[in-house]
Amino acid sequence: MRWKIETFHKILKSGCKAEESKLRTADRLANLISVFCILSWRIFWLTMLNRCAAHAPAQLAVTQREVELLDRVVKDTPRMAQAPPLLRSLIKLAQLGGYLARASDPPPGNTVVWRGMRRLIDIQLGYELAQDDCG
Repeated sequence: MRWKIETFHKILKSGCKAEESKLRTADRLANLISVFCILSWRIFWLTMLNRCAAHAPAQLAVTQREVELLDRVVKDTPRMAQAPPLLRSLIKLAQLGGYLARASDPPPGNTVVWRGMRRLIDIQLGYELAQDDCG
């Protein structure tokens, strides 16, 4: 249990870079850390879910739009085409963060999931902006 708490705090510190914020008031810092805690929990949860329940449905961890965007951006390899939906989606997410997904590689870790989530959020924002009609 202690390892999980330490991992959560590592994501909060290294992934969110909570210490680098330059907020001047305690209220603002508390609000920022609250949001970062939610993000850190999701990253940690995705990583653990991939390791413990890879055969669960993909919608348990990611939205349908995220699955569609991951399928568009990251192409399936022959080995990945046979993988369960959740495992396939989370490995694609990690590949956005730099995970190579070779046969001998361990499961994706928090760092590549964090980087992949940041890229996926940017891709999703761009997709939604492109869908809006101008004028």
